[in-house]
Amino acid sequence: MDYKSPNTQFTFDVNSNTTFKKDANNYINTLSIKELNTLDNTSLLDIFLSKSNVVEPHYHQNAAELVYCISGAAVVSIINPFTNELLHFPICPGQVANVPQGWWHYEVATMDCTHLLAIFNAPVPEVILGSDILSLTPANVLAHTYCLNEAKVKDALAPLQPGTFIGPPADCCEPSKMAGENIAAPNMAPHMPMHAPHAPQTHSFGYQPYASPGYYGQPYVQQYHQQPYAQAYPVYQNMVNPPENL
Repeated sequence: MDYKSPNTQFTFDVNSNTTFKKDANNYINTLSIKELNTLDNTSLLDIFLSKSNVVEPHYHQNAAELVYCISGAAVVSIINPFTNELLHFPICPGQVANVPQGWWHYEVATMDCTHLLAIFNAPVPEVILGSDILSLTPANVLAHTYCLNEAKVKDALAPLQPGTFIGPPADCCEPSKMAGENIAAPNMAPHMPMHAPHAPQTHSFGYQPYASPGYYGQPYVQQYHQQPYAQAYPVYQNMVNPPENL
């Protein structure tokens, strides 16, 4: 960067760069090196959400993300690829949740007028969206791979459009049945006292939920602990040449 150049930029109005807008209450502004040429390995998304709106599941292949809550409240959910845990972290003003580079995650607003700042350690954050993966992967491939009914897969995914970013879409005619529930963290008890007992339950696919105290006296953080893979599924791990009858 030539800091003597007359084209050097030191300020920018992020409000002028809305990169996605669902409606007046749900939109994303962006700042990267494309808008402010003196930035180094820093960029951000300025995110505004109303209650129950979701920054869709996605991951950033080139950057870690620090989510800072300015106003309102949200739950940041991530999948830890090293432990196969789905983790939910509720944040309110002044609190953060960190998403390591390449980890699958999403954010759900739990209050109206939620304002989040997502900060990245990259000059331009790259993203792979769940809506892109689902809508661009052929239905017959999904059906064959996961032993699903192809017609049902096509029917279920037909309304899905790439680049959803904030869901549900503004024209959604079938609101989620979970809209009135805690969509941020299923099975999580958001109003449960911190000292209340919580009996673990065994769910299918080897997952066993348990509740742990949230940060700074917040409600429980729901976490899913997966059984060791070899116990949950009748397979062998780390074998170059598995048995023929596997």
